[in-house]
Amino acid sequence: MRLRPRRSRPAAPSRRAGEESATSPSPPPIALTIAGSDSGGGAGLQADLKTFHQHGVYGTSAVTLVTAQNSVGVRQLELLPPGLVRAQIDAVVEDFRPAATKTGALGSAEIVDVVAAAIACHALRPLVVDPVMISKHGTPLLGPEAVEAMRRRLLPCATLLTPNLPEAAALLGGGDLERDRDIEAAARALVALGPAAVLVKGGHRTGPEAADLLCDGRTATWLRAPRVETRHTHGTGCSYSAAITAHLARGETLPDAVRRAKTWIARAIASAPRLGHGHGPLNHWS
Repeated sequence: MRLRPRRSRPAAPSRRAGEESATSPSPPPIALTIAGSDSGGGAGLQADLKTFHQHGVYGTSAVTLVTAQNSVGVRQLELLPPGLVRAQIDAVVEDFRPAATKTGALGSAEIVDVVAAAIACHALRPLVVDPVMISKHGTPLLGPEAVEAMRRRLLPCATLLTPNLPEAAALLGGGDLERDRDIEAAARALVALGPAAVLVKGGHRTGPEAADLLCDGRTATWLRAPRVETRHTHGTGCSYSAAITAHLARGETLPDAVRRAKTWIARAIASAPRLGHGHGPLNHWS
């Protein structure tokens, strides 16, 4: 039996570098996280990037510090040189223009200063500032001089500041933030420091609800969800602020972005996988 020769197909026309196919999908929104690395993957920029991806946003990052940690504790921490942090931000922004940016653990006053300068230089808005001061395991991540630099340089740039109760108290110089009225007063005092709005997270309180307060200085809105009794809460603050950043990158209003992020983070905590022997991670697939 004679086999017919296979007809050769004409070669597809080659595309020049950077030229997109007519059938290429439209590019996703881009978000940038400027944060520390968590080798356990539950918090820091690893949690941010997982959250960005889950919300349909392309994640980019600038690393500020590196930790050797897992769900049990932080074993070692090293800050990156401030110039290298700035170089990462410049490199990302010049090629992948972020539609929204967030900051996490910054580590030192010098890094706060270069991050604030880069944000101003590149006009990175909207900006979510998560003032990470201490790890879930109690390891300090921001010294007093860095807290002051954050107040002075970074808060006035923020679209949204997202402190938990201890962080809110530290930014205001101390105080008891247990009652609703005290938290509302603290939120307004924080707005007076420069951010356009503040989300005070109430996870450190006790009771049947996890209640957060969103305040822009004029209006204050409580966002409530049933409290889940679990040790799997590592990276909650990082993931919550990253989800807000992702929704802002998608063009949503700040109130909508916060509400949707609140719903997602509550679900991520309630369905957290049983990973690790200490404070385990959330369910970033939720």
